[in-house]
Amino acid sequence: MLLALIRFYCTLLVRFYLPRENEICVPSQEDSHSRRYSDRYRLKRSWVKNLWIGSSLLMLCFPLMPFVLAVGLLTSFLSFAILDETA
Repeated sequence: MLLALIRFYCTLLVRFYLPRENEICVPSQEDSHSRRYSDRYRLKRSWVKNLWIGSSLLMLCFPLMPFVLAVGLLTSFLSFAILDETA
């Protein structure tokens, strides 16, 4: 009985943090955002994440406003260029 009670409350706790079943996104072929679910796009997204981590460390090492703005704008441009769907 105690095991069933613990299982019940653990299930309630997990369901509280998970989205409802109708909110879970299941990709379909007709979806205009289906490219976001491909392995190639996820690889590009990891490149962009690593690029932002590297540029933020560079910004922290040299905290000059013109340098930070230039690196931030360059990183934004490169991020959009990497994630562009036509490439």
